[in-house]
Amino acid sequence: MYDEREQSPEHGPLAGFTVGVTAARRADELGALLERRGAAVLHAPALRIVPLSDDSELLAATKEIIGRAPDIAVATTAIGFRGWVEAADGWGLGEDLLERLREVRILARGPKVKGAIRAAGLTEEWSPASESMAEVLDRLLEEGVDGLRIAVQLHGEPLPGFVESLRAGGAEVVGVPVYRWLPPEDIGPVDRLVDAVVARTLDAVTFTSAPAAASLLSRAEERGLLDDLLAALGRDVLPACVGPVTALPLQARGVGTVQPERFRLGPLVQLLCRELPSRARTLPVAGHRLEIRGHAVLVDGELRPVPPAGMSLLRALSRKPGWVVSRAELLRALPGAGRDEHAVETAMARLRTALGAPKLIQTVVKRGYRLALDPAADTKYDAVV
Repeated sequence: MYDEREQSPEHGPLAGFTVGVTAARRADELGALLERRGAAVLHAPALRIVPLSDDSELLAATKEIIGRAPDIAVATTAIGFRGWVEAADGWGLGEDLLERLREVRILARGPKVKGAIRAAGLTEEWSPASESMAEVLDRLLEEGVDGLRIAVQLHGEPLPGFVESLRAGGAEVVGVPVYRWLPPEDIGPVDRLVDAVVARTLDAVTFTSAPAAASLLSRAEERGLLDDLLAALGRDVLPACVGPVTALPLQARGVGTVQPERFRLGPLVQLLCRELPSRARTLPVAGHRLEIRGHAVLVDGELRPVPPAGMSLLRALSRKPGWVVSRAELLRALPGAGRDEHAVETAMARLRTALGAPKLIQTVVKRGYRLALDPAADTKYDAVV
């Protein structure tokens, strides 16, 4: 189990890492959790939510249910269920809706939804411990749904096979779209996030809804950057999803993701606190312990911020620890450096200053530079390329 108390008191477990946040809802909360643990955050809401009271589709579904009660109602999210009741109140239909739902067998996806149901004066019949829609579906199909009318609270995310399976079992399904996702009004932040992923200046991207993941992929495709984005997410930038449903658009493109055991923001952040430090390169150099993070380095546990050019040089050196890396190769690692090898010398001087231990990097006359890997580590690292 990860324990933040084991970290240096001077910085959090995510210090030196940059994390992208694609959430539209609860983005401030997620960003604050990440920053509290030391991360730099790049926020780019990939979606916006249509207000419930403005949604004609929800109004139509609400009137349909009031006019003819379903046999079963499936509630999927707490915010969606509360919003549905509040929107119905705004239309003057709140009491009618609750009266109808009192006649209905209600299945709740998880404990938060149960709380929202009970706060409305209703009682759920059953809720799965796993918080899994798959388990809800299995239960319904095992009991048999032929001839039943089932209302399903949609929540902006795909429910793969759920509605289709119910209909295949003979049920009449009424979808209740409690909120809808649309592209953001300002696409600029999303473009900056895509560029940052492709450039590998982010260490992780968080996703808290499947539509946000799909939106990011769609925008990258529009710009001709989808292959580059997928390549970065597949290897260098960690995609972290709040749960398996959220991960579906990424997995459909062959991108593996990490997910917490409990589908909540807190566990998602805790997961990053474990995963990102474990992915950092750690080397014994000149009697020091060097841990290379996204935009900073830990030198013997002390956080040392490093300019982007310096990080580019350090990563190039760390790919061949103990080996000499030529100025020409280091120049190619510098973004936008052109052909002047003097740029390498300038960036190297700043890197050494930032690290606070100049002897970590040795100059090899007329050849280039090398990380001063400790002799005891030569055997362990001499095959690294």
